[in-house]
Amino acid sequence: MEKIGVYINTKDVKGHIDPEIFGNFSEHLGRCIYNGIYVGEGSSIPNTRGIRNDIVDAFKKIKLPVLRWPGGCFADEYHWRDGIGAKSARKKMINTNWGGVVEDNSFGTHEFFDLCEQIGCEPYLAGNLGSGTVSELSEWIEYITFDGVSPMALLRRENGREKPWRLKYLGIGNENWGCGGNMRAQYYADEYRRYQSFCKNFGENKLYKIACGPNADDYGWTEVIMQNLSPWTANGISLHYYTVPSGNWEHKGSARDFSDEEYYTTIRKTLYMDTLLTRHGQIMDRYDPDKNIGLVVDEWGCWYDVEDGTNPGFLYQQNTMRDAIVAACNLNIFAAHCDRVVMANIAQAVNVLQAVILTEGAGMVLTPTYHVFDLYKEHQDGDSVYCFTEKLTEGDIPAVSCAASVKDGVLTVTAANCSLNKDIEIAIDIAGTAPSGCTGRVLNAPVRALNDFDAPDNVTIKPLDGISLSGNTVKVVLPACSAAELTIK
Repeated sequence: MEKIGVYINTKDVKGHIDPEIFGNFSEHLGRCIYNGIYVGEGSSIPNTRGIRNDIVDAFKKIKLPVLRWPGGCFADEYHWRDGIGAKSARKKMINTNWGGVVEDNSFGTHEFFDLCEQIGCEPYLAGNLGSGTVSELSEWIEYITFDGVSPMALLRRENGREKPWRLKYLGIGNENWGCGGNMRAQYYADEYRRYQSFCKNFGENKLYKIACGPNADDYGWTEVIMQNLSPWTANGISLHYYTVPSGNWEHKGSARDFSDEEYYTTIRKTLYMDTLLTRHGQIMDRYDPDKNIGLVVDEWGCWYDVEDGTNPGFLYQQNTMRDAIVAACNLNIFAAHCDRVVMANIAQAVNVLQAVILTEGAGMVLTPTYHVFDLYKEHQDGDSVYCFTEKLTEGDIPAVSCAASVKDGVLTVTAANCSLNKDIEIAIDIAGTAPSGCTGRVLNAPVRALNDFDAPDNVTIKPLDGISLSGNTVKVVLPACSAAELTIK
């Protein structure tokens, strides 16, 4: 059996892990919203004001901190006034980005904020800069957050909401280098500066304004944006990066039918996230050495070919242990970069891309990716501490990925064994505290294992046995193809 050391110093704090790093993304795309999160008040599926109760409960269990909406590419064609008022009178539109289906706007501002209140998470709005207007975005913020006398506050009250909602996170445009307008970086920077000027703070509500950042390794975009922004105009910039195993957007690869070689290619490509965060962070450091502007990875995850027989515009794909390992590696990377990364939103929450939840009628499945978020939830609001993992490779990738945090005197260590066939013993040497006990949980299954509606519990979290503690060293065996959480007190 292979053995490696992991070295942790609980006194060497690298930064605070914002809960929002474990966020999700929901778009009007396929069955994410409709026949996913939202089934309507008249549905026989148990719901509260049209929102599925089982989905709300599932998000509560993983302590979902933030949910991004309404897109994605949909956001820059979304006009918020179409989604308020009597549902029978709401304007219908064609969702030109995703399948050409009719969008009836029955899920709008009130429904989204109701969803966030039921879950107990922060709402994150993606505002329409691509096809909208400055006044449209400005009035949306007023409608949501103003508690005084104004046309927008009056309109909100007429639509049934007396008190304003709290809105912290506001994205001003989405992928404006692409579907959000095909803009040049300098042009977008100028537009962003104009739009954000009219996004006002009303009362005690303080907006955290997020500018559209780069697509993957477009370092030139980051350079231009940082040259033109400051902590007075932007609190964060976004980054989008998808793990596409084939590297070919026309034929991305199957979600469930893949070779061992394709698995390792997937992990190699997902680990590129660490390079992206490092290099974009270095650019940001030159203009913002005090790290006042956060990096928001508000779209990430695996993107495969759609499942056979499904609408290609709906981006529905299955979710295996390969995706669980991808999620575990990325969340470890985000925790390690928490001095700059303040939020991350996996794409997407339900029935789309690397979904944490799948639904079919009244049925609901928690995917292997969902269980990784369950394993990692105790990192939320912890302090990331020094964590060094000895080098052990599986081909040309690290075999083990780890992260560590301390919260309320408890050390949480998360680890992923990326090897398909090697159990690996890790010896965790802890400095800075004297551990008295350790428990663990693990998600472990063959790499192509998945949960479906006939076997929803095929891949689930189990206790991690065989943990030993001697002095300041914890030893445990990570099974091949597994993600684990260790709680050390």
